[in-house]
Amino acid sequence: MTYLTMILNGLISAGAYIMAIRIIPRFREMFIKANLFGKDLCKRDQNKIPESLGVLVGCVFLVAMFLFIPVPFTLEEAAAMDAKTGSKPVTFPHEEFVELIVALLSICCMILLGFADDVLDLRWRHKLLLPTIATLPLLMVYYVNYNSTTIIMPRFVRGLVGYSLDIGILYYIYMGMLAVFCTNAINILAGINGLEVGQSLVIAASILIFNAVELCLGHQVAGHKFSIYLMLPFFAVTLALWKYNKYPSQVFVGDTFCYFAGMTFAVVGILGHFSKTLILFFLPQIINFLYSIPQLFKFVPCPRHRLPKYDAQTDLLHISTTEFHKNELNILGKIMVTILKTLKLITWQELADGRVITNNFTLINFVLVIFGPVHEKVVTQMLMSIQVACSIVAFMIRYPLANFFYDT
Repeated sequence: MTYLTMILNGLISAGAYIMAIRIIPRFREMFIKANLFGKDLCKRDQNKIPESLGVLVGCVFLVAMFLFIPVPFTLEEAAAMDAKTGSKPVTFPHEEFVELIVALLSICCMILLGFADDVLDLRWRHKLLLPTIATLPLLMVYYVNYNSTTIIMPRFVRGLVGYSLDIGILYYIYMGMLAVFCTNAINILAGINGLEVGQSLVIAASILIFNAVELCLGHQVAGHKFSIYLMLPFFAVTLALWKYNKYPSQVFVGDTFCYFAGMTFAVVGILGHFSKTLILFFLPQIINFLYSIPQLFKFVPCPRHRLPKYDAQTDLLHISTTEFHKNELNILGKIMVTILKTLKLITWQELADGRVITNNFTLINFVLVIFGPVHEKVVTQMLMSIQVACSIVAFMIRYPLANFFYDT
């Protein structure tokens, strides 16, 4: 019955794709009338473009999953009702049922909070706090069902700490931080047409490939089935959104989609028991975060918007810059910019009056530092290529290289 469950999940996902494709254009004017719109700063024409369309695909995803809930819990042998008495069998998988419900609860919470962020423009401290709160039901279910906080150690340290190490509450802190990172990492690497949705598509496809490989190998079958149940509908609705968000964007996805995507990835990573592998698929986001640290933590002055600068005459994107006086930097800030200058990872122009002009520290601007002014569509393609290349590297780390450090 597992194959039938997968097929039905695929059919529901296809239906979700068709539904999303049809409703997105129909809601465009409605969002504009509700003042949920923005203007594309990287275009000559400053037309009104509806924002926060991520809430639509998030709702379509939830509808698809609500329709799917009865499928595995009626078709699977362990969950099938007794034909004579109509009662649940003793083997009914209550743990799996609760996991699916709580997963959808956490995702639903983040869709709501993301939409609130789009409407109310929440502060950064709220963006860190709210994903943590939304993850608490997820962590509670993990505690009740598994409470496994033991990690397998690499071969080269087993002589010191043993084969495994129980890190206790630190494991829950790690999973909570994972959810916060996933929901904000996609949001930080954003701002040009199709980038948020495009990177989410590549990550979702990578997770699905990983799930398929692990199922073929017979590893953590229940966890990877659970992941596929969520990832297929997510991939379908994201693909539909990509049709309207890719260059030139007809809709903007807003923080709602970034939160929705990040929490969905965190959910499958935590409850599917492959959180460490999930991190590997976020290599570009990790690189962008590390590169952005000087500005994110205010060691270097950070403007509100760090989008590339658009040149209407050439229709190309240029690096965006920030300007400040050298004396504004504290010791840590000076050390950071010195390292970045030495490695030629930033531009740096000192003026006679002591002021400094440097590029904003984002991966988008870094691509422009390396390749110079580039068309917006090309920048997106470059960053998507980086995402694909990093997924390939992730698979190399997960399989060939991991065999040197862990038992096969």
